[in-house]
Amino acid sequence: MVIADRTLTAEVLAALRYWPDVIWGGQKNPPDPVDLTVLLPFFNGVLQELPWWNRDWTVQEVEPGLPLEIDSGHRGGSAPFTEVSVPGTVRSCGGESLPFVARVGFAGDQLLGFQAKIGDVVLGPATAPAGHLEPHPFATVLTGLMDLRGIPVKVMARETGRSMSPIHMLRSGRHNPEPLLLGEIAKVLGMAEADVRVIAGLDDDRSR
Repeated sequence: MVIADRTLTAEVLAALRYWPDVIWGGQKNPPDPVDLTVLLPFFNGVLQELPWWNRDWTVQEVEPGLPLEIDSGHRGGSAPFTEVSVPGTVRSCGGESLPFVARVGFAGDQLLGFQAKIGDVVLGPATAPAGHLEPHPFATVLTGLMDLRGIPVKVMARETGRSMSPIHMLRSGRHNPEPLLLGEIAKVLGMAEADVRVIAGLDDDRSR
């Protein structure tokens, strides 16, 4: 099931671009009111395409969104797409309610990505194929840092006194970073060990 790569209606786009609490050069201040209720069937339609989504839960309320990226050159920069965070509420048929936040990315009228947070659970697109664990996020960062410095896996393994296998597994996200190895990697990268621990998501308690 693919959530992205679909066309958004003009009404949904207007609701996603309605930011009354944000002042920027491309928008009238205050902006003309728009109908935010068009987002309810849009969000519910996307969520109900998920095969495991509980149909008893629906998005009942939404508030104006906040832009995370704007494709208009806002603040002297430019982005190839717009990404908006839209808060709201979901309710079950039994009356239970939970906070809801949708993160919607789009370019023009084309949906690029959708992520929902229901309560404290994040629903979003997976990186790994179905049935496989998601890679640890440190994998992308480590791969980028090594590539920027021109450090191949063989050299990283030699300099850390490890075999190539754990380095490959770290770069693929199949192995969680652990403090001792991170300290060795930090030296090879020429970075502070504390910085690498933070990047890897390890707090001080775990590093002791």
